[in-house]
Amino acid sequence: MNWPVITPLIIFLLIIFAVGIWSNKFVLKSNSFLEEYFLGERQMGGFILAMTMVATYGSASSFIGGPGVAYTQGLGWVFLAMAQLATGYFTLMILGKKFAIVARRYKAITLIDFLKERYHSKTVVLLSAASIIIFLFSSMTAQWIGGARLVESLTGLSYTTALFIFAFSVLVFVIVGGFRAVALTDAIQGVVMFLGTLILLIATIKAGGGVPKIISDLAAENPNLISPFGAERNLTPAYVSSFWILVGIGVVGLPQITVRAMSYKNSKAMHSAIIIGTIVVGFIMLGMHLIGVFARPVLPGVKVGDTVMPLLSMKVLPPFVAGIVLAAPMAAIMSTVDALLILVSSAIVKDVYLNYIKPNASNNQIKKISFSVTAIIGILVILLSLSPPDLIVWLNLFSFGGLESVFIWPVILGLYWKKGNKHGAIASMILGMGSYILLDRFYPNAFGLHTVVLPILLSFVGFIVVSLLYRQKAGTSHMEFQK
Repeated sequence: MNWPVITPLIIFLLIIFAVGIWSNKFVLKSNSFLEEYFLGERQMGGFILAMTMVATYGSASSFIGGPGVAYTQGLGWVFLAMAQLATGYFTLMILGKKFAIVARRYKAITLIDFLKERYHSKTVVLLSAASIIIFLFSSMTAQWIGGARLVESLTGLSYTTALFIFAFSVLVFVIVGGFRAVALTDAIQGVVMFLGTLILLIATIKAGGGVPKIISDLAAENPNLISPFGAERNLTPAYVSSFWILVGIGVVGLPQITVRAMSYKNSKAMHSAIIIGTIVVGFIMLGMHLIGVFARPVLPGVKVGDTVMPLLSMKVLPPFVAGIVLAAPMAAIMSTVDALLILVSSAIVKDVYLNYIKPNASNNQIKKISFSVTAIIGILVILLSLSPPDLIVWLNLFSFGGLESVFIWPVILGLYWKKGNKHGAIASMILGMGSYILLDRFYPNAFGLHTVVLPILLSFVGFIVVSLLYRQKAGTSHMEFQK
């Protein structure tokens, strides 16, 4: 094993576990296990809010899969990836104060709590929980694979052994610490991600002989590598423009992001998070994808794109520094996995078990079922990760598109359109989920657009038309909502 590289990673993991153990005391002494375990009792400040959004969004796709695709596609993929710059800004500006205020009024701990109180529909709750479980399994599988690939590249262990080591580490951490541990370690991981990106970008440019030489080498290999259309000229203007919906505006519909918009402590924290989050996301996305492209002349002939990042780090950096830098993708993967685990666990425990199976469960019963469900989910994801694809970014983007198609309009129009009702929400969710899965399977990128565009349009039309057809008198929830 390459101990100079592995040692900083071990130190990093020990710090993360220390935070998890420290956070566990809040879980044990909290008067509301659910609010503490799944929402950290809504106590996040601006910096932590920004970093937990960055760390949750900046996943294995950004640090492993993204550079891998950029390596094969060239600068066109960098241009495409920068659509993510506005992610935090859009999320907090659209949801921001209103969502947090309404969520507190409803005493909502999860996104599904909000939807349940807004629409008063068991069908909406069960559709939401099913969507989160279906699509987030895909996303979690991508993170598990990314973590295993990283451990595999660093240690020389087999993929399967690396997978079990990574999965065990994350599962123990999340089960012990809950949301507060996730949020606090996200802040640490966000800083590590920022510094890791900066160090590796500088080292890669230096190893390649400077930006002009790297660009010249790319052009000599394939002129399309430095064009906005990608190495195979498949990044058309229509596709690139529509991709912005998937990773920009549409992120408002991602449950793992929206739950963070209800967990900050005051409006000052939210405003700080908008500025910090936009700057950090912009730098990390630009830096990591440029690293992927610039790696091509420095590290030619890589067969599996997802191994570019760890292989490059070990080539252009001293071993110990490489270990520090490789803590960045480890941080990104862990922070996303733990957020998704908490989210899926909360969907099953809070939104299904407590709502419809055992509403009067004691605090101890809730703790046991929460820990057990989180562990079972983790084990199932491990099994799904045993046969990985070459590029995990596609798994992650499939999950993004599916969740956005289901949730974006029930959330946004639920907040801002008083005529929206449960019938419109149900129609929107079914149309969004059904059309996205069918198009992804049988007619992806219809009309040259990203697959997510048509489902989002169909779900929007479905919400409006069906809500108007079934227009009802505003109930108590709607009256409160408008005050």
